[in-house]
Amino acid sequence: MKKINVLLSTFFYIGYFTKIPGTITSALTAIFIYVTYEILGYSNLKFSIIFFFLLFFYSFYAVKDSETEFKNKDPHQIVIDEVLGQSMPLIFLLYLNQTNQINLSVEIYYILSFVFFRFFDILKPFPVSYFDKNHKNYFGIIMDDIVAGLYSMLLTYLISLKF
Repeated sequence: MKKINVLLSTFFYIGYFTKIPGTITSALTAIFIYVTYEILGYSNLKFSIIFFFLLFFYSFYAVKDSETEFKNKDPHQIVIDEVLGQSMPLIFLLYLNQTNQINLSVEIYYILSFVFFRFFDILKPFPVSYFDKNHKNYFGIIMDDIVAGLYSMLLTYLISLKF
């Protein structure tokens, strides 16, 4: 079971990339979701939300089980948190698109949500920094990216209102 949890936590070993594994994982997540929603036309919002929450809750177990495989308390190899955080504004974008609440090209929203998520994940404004600094375990690893994803969702929504 530990091998499966490491596979998931490292997002199929992408976390082992030596250069910017979090950014690569976020970009691949955005590309995968874009292809799934916009090119292949998959648009089941309920399933996307259910799948997200299943992955979210299982990730706590997977990351906790995988942590012992790595040397530090917030290993850069664990990138499932980037998948979760980046997925949030993109699933929300599916909702905005289905309810005709976007006024720019959908591709612009994908790019902006990626940029916003990476910005908040790297700079860690409060409360992202709270989880990063005060929970040096599986909970903090995941929750700082969830909050960064929430910030990205909020900015994506504000842009949809503005334009």
